[in-house]
Amino acid sequence: MKIDQIQPIPEKPVLHIKDKKTLILADLHIGIEHELRMQGLNPINQTKKMQDEILNIIKDTNSETIFLLGDIKHNIPSSTKEERYDVKDFLKNISKYCTVHIIPGNHDGNIKYLINKDMNLHSSEGFILENVALVHGHRWPKKEIFQCEQIIMSHTHPTIVLTDRLDHKTFEPCWVKASFIDNKLKEKYPDSKSPEILIVPPFNPLCGGVALNKEGIMGPLGKIIDVNNSEIFLLDSTSMGKVKNIK
Repeated sequence: MKIDQIQPIPEKPVLHIKDKKTLILADLHIGIEHELRMQGLNPINQTKKMQDEILNIIKDTNSETIFLLGDIKHNIPSSTKEERYDVKDFLKNISKYCTVHIIPGNHDGNIKYLINKDMNLHSSEGFILENVALVHGHRWPKKEIFQCEQIIMSHTHPTIVLTDRLDHKTFEPCWVKASFIDNKLKEKYPDSKSPEILIVPPFNPLCGGVALNKEGIMGPLGKIIDVNNSEIFLLDSTSMGKVKNIK
């Protein structure tokens, strides 16, 4: 598979592989509303809205397979009753229209009890789709991941912070195209190639994010990714250049 076949859907934090009728998205964080309520906020439950949006994308793209790159659920170590119901219902409804693959993230403890037997639950060490690796990004992947041409990961909720002349700051979710610092990658995985990295923004708008031009990249892979030379693209495909030029 040519990696240029994997394209973002305009204005959506979703990747589409047209020839394979496949979607890739991440960080649904179903149940995050409970945590926000504990902080004194009163957000509207996002699960039905996200479900309907994903089903519309499935229909519009004629997709048959969907990969969820981790953090389907939010609360850890335990889940609320509402969250457990929402996760089960969400996955059941999506699976009516698509084959569902899950690469679990750090928030997905006990996710195996919330899925149906016809869903595909993979190792948190990553999954290889031909020459492309799919990981969440919260742990070191298996060594085979670094033999691929591209690694698609999530976890870090990438955003950039923009400041205007009045010192007003806005945070924009973004796509990140990056590469590894080669000597650091070889120290950890001596036989590795040098895959391109694509970081997926979160699907749930309540997640917030990590500003790459202020904080870098979360997770162990962030230690060996060349953050400064990473290229940033907004959801509308606007190129913002490299991180080092927007710090």
